Amino acid sequence: MRVALLFLFTAATSLAAQTPAAPDITGKWAFTVNTDAGSGTPTVTFTQKGDSLSGHYSSQVLGEHDFKGTLKDGKVAFAFSADVEGQQFTMSFSGTMDGADGMKGSVDLGGMATGTFTGKRQKS
Repeated sequence: MRVALLFLFTAATSLAAQTPAAPDITGKWAFTVNTDAGSGTPTVTFTQKGDSLSGHYSSQVLGEHDFKGTLKDGKVAFAFSADVEGQQFTMSFSGTMDGADGMKGSVDLGGMATGTFTGKRQKS
């Protein structure tokens, strides 16, 4: 019985050691956004604490916006409120990590337009 328990403990410990750590996406990212309403290349800065994200979105089209989001099990999501020509909407990003320095997914401009995004971590 002891040998079986020791084997199970050793196997579980070995598997846990081999499981890759969740990426920390803190830092500046270059995004490419393509939607039905047009495209852009915003800069997105993330701060990560556990599964929680906060950050800043900066683009020539939508301006400057702070946001909140999550990163859990390789899935990233964040959103912020924006205003274009008096039209208020929530811009939502939902995607997956593509390695430690990339992400890709979909974007929704409050139901007015949808599209895709890619993000690449900027090196310091």
